[in-house]
Amino acid sequence: MDELELLKKDWQANSKQTDQHISSEAIYPMMHKKSSSIVKTLFYISIAELVFWLILNLYPYFASEKYRQDLEMMYGNSTTLIVLTLISIIVIIVFVYLLYKAHKSISVTDNAKKLMESILKTRKIIKYYVVFNLVMAFVTITMGMYFTMNYNPEVSTQFAHMSSKQMFISMLIMTVGVAIFLLVFWLFYRLIYGILLKRLNRNYKELKKLEV
Repeated sequence: MDELELLKKDWQANSKQTDQHISSEAIYPMMHKKSSSIVKTLFYISIAELVFWLILNLYPYFASEKYRQDLEMMYGNSTTLIVLTLISIIVIIVFVYLLYKAHKSISVTDNAKKLMESILKTRKIIKYYVVFNLVMAFVTITMGMYFTMNYNPEVSTQFAHMSSKQMFISMLIMTVGVAIFLLVFWLFYRLIYGILLKRLNRNYKELKKLEV
């Protein structure tokens, strides 16, 4: 049981005794500290994610000519690949900046109402970020499959000789594959951000009680 829960239990127990009453002002500083710490952790995670995706996307592209050629063939040309990569990196940078601002906002706030607003804003930022990544992953995979099927000589030849039944089965397998990948992608973000968001949401609910 964490320090906050112990303090709450002590507050509830002592509230029955007028000479040992603990006011809501005693709990707010701890809620403030916990919320600030959570958002700070989210900020550090976002920086780590930015570095991870930069290394994953840029290093193989510049280090291996064959890898670069395969990617350019998959997406039709290098321009499409570069645009998609830049969009993803820019969005992550913006996300890092917004989380940094959220952390600063929570750190300097001096009342429960502003803290609640900052928590809500942080939750929205992460929600939109996860949704964007899922959409971007879907678009990237779909475009890669489209260009591969239509512009890769080996693959397009195989599809050209398929019967309607074989084509249907192939498309079904690819659709299921994409769905599974997106599910794993969603679970990945839920694991990374979900636990901290639940704690942040718990803080929000406790602050709401203090406001009543």
